Amino acid sequence: MYFCTSIFMIKGLFFILLFYLLGEAIANIIGGYIPGSVIGMMLLFVSLILKVVKAEYVKDAATVITKNMAIFFVPASVGLMVYTEVLSRSIWAIMISIMVSTILTIIVVAFVQDRMERRHKGGRL
Repeated sequence: MYFCTSIFMIKGLFFILLFYLLGEAIANIIGGYIPGSVIGMMLLFVSLILKVVKAEYVKDAATVITKNMAIFFVPASVGLMVYTEVLSRSIWAIMISIMVSTILTIIVVAFVQDRMERRHKGGRL
C-alpha cells in the first residue's frame, strides 16, 4: 500500500511541476503580466475539469503540499523583513489595498455562495 502511495506521489509531483513549468514558459512568452505559477495552476485546474489528468494522480502530492504550507511562507516572511523600510513608507497604501481586497472578496464569496445555494435548492438562476 505504501509503495502504491509513493507512485501516486511521484506522479502527482510530476504533474504539478509540469504544469508549473508550462505556466512559467507561457508567462515568459506573454511578457510576465500574469505569474507563471498562476497560469500553471489554471492549466492544471482546466486539465482536471476536462479529465485530461485524473484527480487521484495529484491528490496525494497536493495533500502533502497543503498540509506543509507553512514552509512555503518562510521565504516570503524573510523577504518582508529585508524590505521593512520600503514597506513602512507605503504602509497606508498597503493597508487600504488589503482592506478593499478583503471587502471585495467577502462580497464575491457571499454572492457566489448565495447563487450556489439557490441552485442547489432547485431555484436555478
